[in-house]
Amino acid sequence: MKFRFIQENANEYPVKCMCQVLGVDESSYYKWRKRLPSQHQLQDEALVEQLQEIYEDSWQTYGSPRIHVELRDRGLRCSRKRVARLMREQGL
Repeated sequence: MKFRFIQENANEYPVKCMCQVLGVDESSYYKWRKRLPSQHQLQDEALVEQLQEIYEDSWQTYGSPRIHVELRDRGLRCSRKRVARLMREQGL
């Protein structure tokens, strides 16, 4: 969470200063930036594409329960809470 904050504000403030204020090692931040996305993050990205497609096809009326059912009908397994979180993060 702190690393994302640093990354989002790197254009406005020096990374070194933000790391000191947040109590984070600067080397840990740069190590975090270089790491590859996890399997869960990759799955979330794929789900987001499906979510957006279903949401648009429903004329932006479906909520997480209906989208969850639609995903399940397409053969994708995930929890309704995960669908709700992804929709919230995408502003759907």
